[in-house]
Amino acid sequence: MTLRELELFYYLCDNPHISRLAKEIAMSQSAISLAIKSLESKLDEPLFDRIGKKLVLNERGRLFKEETYKHFLALKDAQRNFQQERLAGMLKIASSKTAGNFIMPTLIFDFMLQNPRITIEREIHNSAQIIQMVREGQIDLGIIETVCDEPAIVKERLGDDRLVVVTSDPVLGNKAHYIDQLASRKWLLREAGSGTRELFLERLGEIAKELTIFMEFTEFEEMKTILEDQRETLACISRFVVHKELARGTLFEVPLKNLTFERKLYLIYHQEKYHSHLFETFKSFLTTRFTERFADDQKR
Repeated sequence: MTLRELELFYYLCDNPHISRLAKEIAMSQSAISLAIKSLESKLDEPLFDRIGKKLVLNERGRLFKEETYKHFLALKDAQRNFQQERLAGMLKIASSKTAGNFIMPTLIFDFMLQNPRITIEREIHNSAQIIQMVREGQIDLGIIETVCDEPAIVKERLGDDRLVVVTSDPVLGNKAHYIDQLASRKWLLREAGSGTRELFLERLGEIAKELTIFMEFTEFEEMKTILEDQRETLACISRFVVHKELARGTLFEVPLKNLTFERKLYLIYHQEKYHSHLFETFKSFLTTRFTERFADDQKR
């Protein structure tokens, strides 16, 4: 049964003349009759006695009204609240490790602070897993750092990310170096399959074969601990990950000659995703707030 069928039923309880009711609510008599017959069919018994041109509530109809009317009013209140409060609901998102740990927490906090009736469930996965989750409809929105060319997935640019080579040795940060001058040092890299690692090694080209990969890490904090403790180590990592350490002077960026590591961050979602007001507002908020909060830091 539908809310509209129930609504017409309660109307007729107070106004048993279909013709009179039709004029009051600007609806055809036949449409009202069909709705009531549909309701009675679903309940498998009549709710009204047909006496002349009137519909008179029978004993089953009176019982049905008594047992359902308060629930109907609660549903109508919920419908009104839902329609009036478009920025209410729950979003499911997944972010790659850099974005999930160092970008999204601030943006999500800001959005939820402005919209207290919002709940956001967030997960952290690699980009390939996030693409699969979007493809299968498991999440509303994904944030990735790699290219996605799947036709069923829409990709929108969130902003830019810049990888930097860092060390705790201040001498290395005093002048620019060619990457081959640093190849023999102890390099700390992300694990195989990491987008950060893949971009770094791809840009090195043949020099990547000469690189001394001393240790590999899945967690950023472990890598930063080693970097700060061991001056002979180097790492190529997103500036988002080390911006606090660079500001404090516990790590230093090593300038490179003729080599940069830049990538784009993307918002992705399924092309058949329903664009609710909440979804569109959140997506627009992310893009705008990313520029306000992080873009200048990436240029330094």
